[in-house]
Amino acid sequence: MSKLRVYQLAKEFDISSKELINRLVELGITVTNHMSTLEEETIGILKELYGKVEEEPDEKKVTEKKNKKNKDSSEITEHKEQNGDKNMIKIPETIAVQEFSEKIEKNVSQIITKLMGLGVFATANQEIDFDVAATIALEFGIEIEKEEVKEENEFGFDQTPDKLEDLKERPPVITVMGHVDHGKTSLLDAIRDTHVTEREAGGITQHIGASEVELNGKRIVFLDTPGHAAFTSMRARGASITDIAILVVAADDGVMPQTIEAISHAKAANIPIIVALNKIDRPNANPDKVKQELSENGVLIEEWGGDVICAPVSALKGEGIDNLLEMILLVAEILELKANPNKLAFGTVIEAKLDKSRGPVATILIQNGTLKVGDSIAAGAAYGRIRAMINSLGKNIKIAGPATAVEILGLSDVPEAGDSFNATKEDKVARQVVEKRRTKMREENLNATAKVSLEDLFKHIQDGNVKELNIIVKADVQGSVEAVKQSFLKLNNDEVKVKVLHGGVGTITESDIMLASASNAIIIGFNVRPSSTVTNLAKAENVDLRTYRIIYEAIADVEAAMKGMLDPEYKEVVLGKVEIRATFKVPGAGIIGGAYVKEGKVTRNSKVRLVRDGIVVFEGEISSLKRFKDDAKEVATGYECGIGLENYNDIKEGDIVEAYIIEEIKRG
Repeated sequence: MSKLRVYQLAKEFDISSKELINRLVELGITVTNHMSTLEEETIGILKELYGKVEEEPDEKKVTEKKNKKNKDSSEITEHKEQNGDKNMIKIPETIAVQEFSEKIEKNVSQIITKLMGLGVFATANQEIDFDVAATIALEFGIEIEKEEVKEENEFGFDQTPDKLEDLKERPPVITVMGHVDHGKTSLLDAIRDTHVTEREAGGITQHIGASEVELNGKRIVFLDTPGHAAFTSMRARGASITDIAILVVAADDGVMPQTIEAISHAKAANIPIIVALNKIDRPNANPDKVKQELSENGVLIEEWGGDVICAPVSALKGEGIDNLLEMILLVAEILELKANPNKLAFGTVIEAKLDKSRGPVATILIQNGTLKVGDSIAAGAAYGRIRAMINSLGKNIKIAGPATAVEILGLSDVPEAGDSFNATKEDKVARQVVEKRRTKMREENLNATAKVSLEDLFKHIQDGNVKELNIIVKADVQGSVEAVKQSFLKLNNDEVKVKVLHGGVGTITESDIMLASASNAIIIGFNVRPSSTVTNLAKAENVDLRTYRIIYEAIADVEAAMKGMLDPEYKEVVLGKVEIRATFKVPGAGIIGGAYVKEGKVTRNSKVRLVRDGIVVFEGEISSLKRFKDDAKEVATGYECGIGLENYNDIKEGDIVEAYIIEEIKRG
C-alpha cells in the first residue's frame, strides 16, 4: 500500500479534506494540512473506518456518482473547448476566488467551502495562489497549469502585426542639437511663436518636455529636452524616439566641439540630420565656411553633392522658419512615418518627477496606438490607471493619438526617463508585468556585468560577443586626436573592426560617458584628465575610461587586448585632488602653491600631475608639502597646505594638483 496525501485519501472516500482531518484528530493522529502525507498504517485504519467504500457498491449510488462524474467531465470538456485548449485550463500566479470559479465553472460558495476545508479563509474578491487553486481544481477533477505573463516585445503586449490598412501617417518627432549659444532655444522659440496651433493668453507657456507646431495642416513634435546629452542618455536606456535631428550651426561661428559631438551622437543613433544654418543675418556670417567644416566632419549637404538638407534661418528675425519646417515634413514624408491609432498605446517616458500635490507625474510620448483617460498602463517599474492627461498647452484632454506628448497622473511610482510604457486591458495585467520587470531588474543588478573593457576584450571576442570595438578619443590638441584615430583604425583585423565613434579636443565630459554607455564604447584620453564627477559617472555606467600620456602606450594596450595579450602589471590609484588658491615666491624653493585638499588626500611621496582646464600641463613629483611651517607626510580632505612641485614653477590659481601612486597588481 503506497503513501497518500490527506486530500487524495479524502477524494477516495468521497469526503472533504476537513472532515478527514477532523477524524484523524479524533484518532489522535496529528496532521498539519491537506497536503500532509499519511503513513501506510494510518491509511489502513482509515480504510477500515470507511470500509463501505471497499464493500459491494449500492447500484443506485454508483449510478448517481457516475452521472455526476459524467456531468463534471462534460462541463470540463466544454470549458476547455471554449478556451481553445482541450488539455489544460490556464490560470495566472495569483487569481481572485470569483475569477477562479468562473474559470473552472463552479459556484463561488463551492470554492470557498473547499478552501475552508484546506484551512484557507478567503472571500470572493480575495486572491489565492496557484498551488491552492491547483489543489481545489484537483478536488473537482480538473487539471490546471500556470499561465505566464509575457511581454511580447520591447514596447507592447500585442503581438498582432499592424495591418497595412490600419496604418495612418503620424507626425515626425524632432530633437534639436548643436553647440552652446548657436541658437537652439531661440530657434524653438521662433518656431513656436509663429506656428503653435493654439495660443494661451500672454504667449506660449510650455508645461511639458515637448511642444507641437502645425504647418499646412500637418503636425511636427519638438522635444524640449534638446542637446545630445539628454538625447543620448535616453538612447542609452534603449529609447529610440527621435525621427530627425536638427543640427543648429551658427553661420558666424562655424563647427565647434559640441557641434562635432552632436554629429557623432546623431550618427551613432542612425537618424537623418537636417542642418539649420542659424544667424545668417549677421554681417560676418560665412555659410560656405560652415559647409566646408561640416563636410570635413562627415556631413555633406545636398548642394555639395551629399544627402543632408541645409536650411538657412535667422531665429532672431524669424527668417527661413517656414522653409525649415517644410524640409522637416519633406524628410518625414521620405521616411514614411506611420502608426496604428486603433490599438492599445505604447511609447516612451520623456521625463518624470514626484509632485508634492499630484504624486508621480510622467511626461510620455505615444509612439503607437491611442491612450485614453482611465486606461491602465505599465511604465518601467511603475503601474497605474490614468487619472488625467495634460497636453503641451496645459489643457486636460481625454484621448491622445500617436506622436503626441502628454503629462499623465495616476502612476504608483516615478518611472525613469527612457522607460517604455504600455497600455493594458486590465489593471492586474499592468501590475503583473511591473512585478515581473522588477524581479528581472533585481536579477540584472545582482548579475550585472561590466561593459566591454580592455581587460575582458579578448574573452568577448572569443565568445563572439564583439565584432566591432567602439572607441571615443579625447586629446589636448586636434593633431593628437587625428593621430590617435588613424593609429586605431590601422588595428582592424579579421575578427574585430575598430570604429572611432567620436574624436574631440578637450577634457572628457559627461556627454562622452553617456555616448560610450549607449554605444558600448571605450574612452581613450590623451593628455587630458576627467573631473571627479565624470570619473564617478563612468564607474556608475561601467564605462572603461583610460588616460595616457604616451600615444604608443594607448595603441599598444588596445592592440594587445585584441590579441588577448593584455596583462597589466601596474595600476594607477588616485589619492586625492588639491586646488591651488594662491601662489607665493619662496627664496630657494621657487613658487609654492597655497592649496586646499578638495577630496581624498595628498602624501609627501605621491606622484602628481598639474591639471589646468582639464589639460595636463605637468607631471612629476612633490618637492615640498607643509602644514603651516612644518613639513607634513600627509594632508587630508578639508585641510590647507603649501605644496611645491619638483622643477616646476608655473603654478597658477585655479590649477588642480592630482596626487596618485602606482600600485603593482597582484596576479591571481
